[in-house]
Amino acid sequence: MTTSADRTATAANPEPETTDNDVATAESTAAEPDSSRSNPAREFGRRIVARFGAATVAFTIVATVFGALFAWITPPFWGHDEITQFGRAYQVAHGGFLPQRIHDDRGISYGGDVPISITELMGYALHDYSTNPEEPDQMVADPGSYARMEGAAVSEAEEPVWFTNTAAYSPVPYIPAAIGIRVAELFGPNVGAMMLLTRLAGLATYLALVGFGLWALRAHRVQWLAFTVAVLPIAVFQAGTVTADTMTNALAILVSALLVKALFLGDGLGRTETAALLGAILLLPVSKPTYVLLAMLVVLVPTNRFALGGAAGWKRFIPWGFAGLGALAFAVWMKIAGPTTDGMGLMRPQHQWNSVRPSDQLHGILTDPVNFVNTFGESIALRDQRWFMQFFGELGFAYIDVPALSVLACLLAFAVSIGIADRMNTATATFRRTLIVALTLLASVAMIYVTLYMSFTPVGYYIIDGVQGRYFVPLAIVAPVVLLRWMPLRLTDVRGQTPTKGPAVAVIAATLVALIAALWKYYSIVWG
Repeated sequence: MTTSADRTATAANPEPETTDNDVATAESTAAEPDSSRSNPAREFGRRIVARFGAATVAFTIVATVFGALFAWITPPFWGHDEITQFGRAYQVAHGGFLPQRIHDDRGISYGGDVPISITELMGYALHDYSTNPEEPDQMVADPGSYARMEGAAVSEAEEPVWFTNTAAYSPVPYIPAAIGIRVAELFGPNVGAMMLLTRLAGLATYLALVGFGLWALRAHRVQWLAFTVAVLPIAVFQAGTVTADTMTNALAILVSALLVKALFLGDGLGRTETAALLGAILLLPVSKPTYVLLAMLVVLVPTNRFALGGAAGWKRFIPWGFAGLGALAFAVWMKIAGPTTDGMGLMRPQHQWNSVRPSDQLHGILTDPVNFVNTFGESIALRDQRWFMQFFGELGFAYIDVPALSVLACLLAFAVSIGIADRMNTATATFRRTLIVALTLLASVAMIYVTLYMSFTPVGYYIIDGVQGRYFVPLAIVAPVVLLRWMPLRLTDVRGQTPTKGPAVAVIAATLVALIAALWKYYSIVWG
């Protein structure tokens, strides 16, 4: 392949694109008449790809297989904050939508009641992953203990569990997990079955929302960029465990895909796509507040790209109205959850319990911004390589980094998927709109740092603590698209055309390598 910039295409009229649907149609037309009769499975596969899009089909298969495998092999409560995530999900499943104070001799605490048979497994898992043996011994001390506790019935007796950090989240991102818990209770399974069903409910939601976003991009090559982000090892791992990030990532990818289609590609949204985008911008701000600005970008989309029906002038305010409702929901929940930040210090070592004071941190930012900027700079200097690795995968509270092979494979997938992406429509994605998107993304990144500085970092600490590379995954589709809007280079073949089939195969192959290597490393270290 070579890189080229099309000198014949005007800014407002990009050159015609060859889509995956076009390729699928051409291949089907060129096939021998007897080919489909002799190989009905291949013809059926072509029809499925033509209908749903190659990236959608590939994502559904890959994410289902590896998400289910991670859900199966990850020990109970070894996911990111999975103890507190499950506690909040259990609370939501039983109608506890608002943060609930619980008694704690250490200080201000929030949480809720969880069956004792589950809390026993929580306690065992916490001790197990906190006391790892030296290499080459496996991390799991006694697989038999897990089997015994997972096989126990879910007890009726309950006891309070601390989860101040997740009590701050609204019920929205826990809806899938809550459904999984209620289904498990309906059929009366044991502790292990409830845990697995809760994980799989989140995975199913991730498949549905992200799959829809990829389907919306099925006629455009940028679908492979969205695919690459959606199947990052960290994203698939989280989709297979109990966490609010599963729903958050899915909504962010859905919003990003539809924004890219309507704003950057200049393609109209269908009725279902319009409804999905407007609904998602209501849910994303209350799933994780740091991504509220991503949802607000809907106001930049030209009104004629929405399927709102009719030409009434007032309808152009509908996206603004939904954005306003999303912002209002964000503000209301922040007001409700605000008091929980006073108890976040208990997540730190005992000598720092009273050192996390949001009001003092905010006062410091306003009165001495130079010090905050210096702290931010120190954080980047000391932790940027950590965040880089975590973006691809630090798998749960085993703290296992995905292997270098996975990172290289993901980088290859990014290079190819970005290189073959469609040229952006400058008639809709004007310089001004693109600049606003770029500044919004920078502001979203700043919100991640400021939020953790105020709610998790001790006063006077030398860095902004608690930042994780996985927090940047929801921004990883729109950010490259902004660069693509301003970058004319694309990968082309010897004929000067952007290929489709070969790069798609390369992206899928690289993804499989990345996930297989990550799964193999995780299993071998955790279970031996």
